Amino acid sequence: MLIQFHFKNFKSFRDDTILDLSATKITEHSDRVISAGYEKLLPAAAIFGANASGKSNVIEAFRYMITYVLESFSYGGDSEDRKMRSKKLKHTPFLFDAASREAESSFEVYFMDTAEHNYKLYNYGFTLNQEGVVEEWLNTKAKTAREYRQIFYRNEDDLDLSGLPAKSQELIRISLNKEALIVSLGAKLKITRLKTIRDWFYNTNFANFGNPYENVFLSSLIPHGFAEDKSVQDKVVAYFSSFDPSIVGFHVEVMKGEDEDHRAVKIEAVHHMINGGRTAIPLQEESDGTLKMFALYPVLQDTLENGGVLFVDELNARLHPLLVRSFLITFLNPEINTNHAQLIFTTHDSWQLSNDLLRRDEIWFTEKDDNGVSILYSLADFVDEDGVKIRKDESYEKNYLLGKYGAIPTLKYFDMFKGE
Repeated sequence: MLIQFHFKNFKSFRDDTILDLSATKITEHSDRVISAGYEKLLPAAAIFGANASGKSNVIEAFRYMITYVLESFSYGGDSEDRKMRSKKLKHTPFLFDAASREAESSFEVYFMDTAEHNYKLYNYGFTLNQEGVVEEWLNTKAKTAREYRQIFYRNEDDLDLSGLPAKSQELIRISLNKEALIVSLGAKLKITRLKTIRDWFYNTNFANFGNPYENVFLSSLIPHGFAEDKSVQDKVVAYFSSFDPSIVGFHVEVMKGEDEDHRAVKIEAVHHMINGGRTAIPLQEESDGTLKMFALYPVLQDTLENGGVLFVDELNARLHPLLVRSFLITFLNPEINTNHAQLIFTTHDSWQLSNDLLRRDEIWFTEKDDNGVSILYSLADFVDEDGVKIRKDESYEKNYLLGKYGAIPTLKYFDMFKGE
């Protein structure tokens, strides 16, 4: 479970930024707070804000961190292929002042392992410049301990691997290069403690429906076991019945391919006909909303089953607000979300800004100033112009649209079309 995500100098976020899923001491919706070890965590975080305010960059920062963790062991070296891969993973700092363009970027997480591993806590992070890794650290703490214990620390002048087995230390020292992370390399070398960290990141899912290329990719995915297992198809039908009861089944045909991993699957949605009987329609001819919900099913299934984290950019795109609400409640309801999965999403849908649905510490805003610098803040921490915190019985949606919390667009009429 994610506890906190810290990042700095990434895209529009120049300064230290924290997304915190720790539950504060507020009292609303206390039944959904996840008690694990000695931590109290939240199952969701909703990020609101104007267009171009930085909402998507919060998710992109986490995606960048994960990508670097999972793949950096293959970067660096002398081959042209490695150089090209390394170039593709260059990060984007804040570009609108000279100092930040040349400064380091940092990424750090605090997270908790599963009950199976006694809710052990980890603090992992790294700092990069355009040449590679400047600093990297890993600390751990048992749920009963007071302080974190260092597993390793690395900077440009020092490499302390004392928290790892001696044989593992030797392998890392021989293989490590400036572009690679110790966690990434160590997982590749099958070092158990480092593989645990890598696997936590691997258990995170993303869905970005604002990106047309990723949208096409997501739409091509099918749920695990869907092609062969009728029971999986029946679960998808039940999922669809929550918003489109006209779909009563699927016809699935697995086409021949080069190998088992490259088979095409032809899917038709089965509908009732008006005068009885059934008819099948190619899935791609269903509505955009239906296709989006089908695309969301595999990541929803994986996240809920594995207790991971799901990031969704523009969750509201092409979906009715009530359907977005149902999707969110899947994570908020502890009877459904038994493995403590977490949902972090961006949205423009102010209808979800309701004290009947979200706690104040589950509501986040992004705002960009006149210099192009984005900030991220929680409604639970927000104070009004009189220095007073927001009450739990306020109308969040109304006050947000009135500009009380900030994070709304500055609107002007499109008078460029006005006649001379």
